[in-house]
Amino acid sequence: MVEKKLLPSILNANFWNLGELIKATLEGGADGLHMDVMDGHFVPNLTFGPMVVGAVSKKVQTFIDSHLMIENPTQYIPEFVKNGSNAISVHWETEKHLHRTVSLIKELGSLAGVVINPATPVEFLEEILPFVDYILVMSVNPGFGGQRFIGTSLRKIEKLKNLLIKLNLEEKVAIEVDGGIKLHNVEDILKAGADWIVVGSAIFSSENPLEVRENTEKFKEKIEKFT
Repeated sequence: MVEKKLLPSILNANFWNLGELIKATLEGGADGLHMDVMDGHFVPNLTFGPMVVGAVSKKVQTFIDSHLMIENPTQYIPEFVKNGSNAISVHWETEKHLHRTVSLIKELGSLAGVVINPATPVEFLEEILPFVDYILVMSVNPGFGGQRFIGTSLRKIEKLKNLLIKLNLEEKVAIEVDGGIKLHNVEDILKAGADWIVVGSAIFSSENPLEVRENTEKFKEKIEKFT
């Protein structure tokens, strides 16, 4: 059975106050943290690497989901596992030997995910689906937080859900969605078939830990309706 998860992305958090904000979102009911790792090559932005993941994992006991928006991700996977990543996803668009990469992630002890950009068809995933733990559907073009949700992503999530049902994998493979998720559209995303919800700016729009906790609680309440 695939569990529903709320995974706040720290991409939009104020790093000066990151520890307190992470604590606030976990107290608000978050099921883990989403780490957006960008290299300035695959996507037009540069964020952080495994050391930040390690710094967080040493301070909080929670599920850490690392999304590698980088070229040559296989080279860095061992370091992300070593630094506490419980789940690691790589882009379909970056990997020539996707099965090998997914297998490496699992061999090292993490859950393995594959990410698809908005323009990548769901059908391209059919051969890798039996080998993954989750699929991350990008509902914005990766690279920056605060973007608007691409409306056609709902149909894409539904298509992926139907494909998983066709392959008898709906109880084994989670559907994660990231990009433009707000309180007004999260229920539609869940109805379409999403299991793991990544929220960035809608939770970390404030630097006030109390408000971050309240934002998290509001999303958690919406998600719990579908558990």
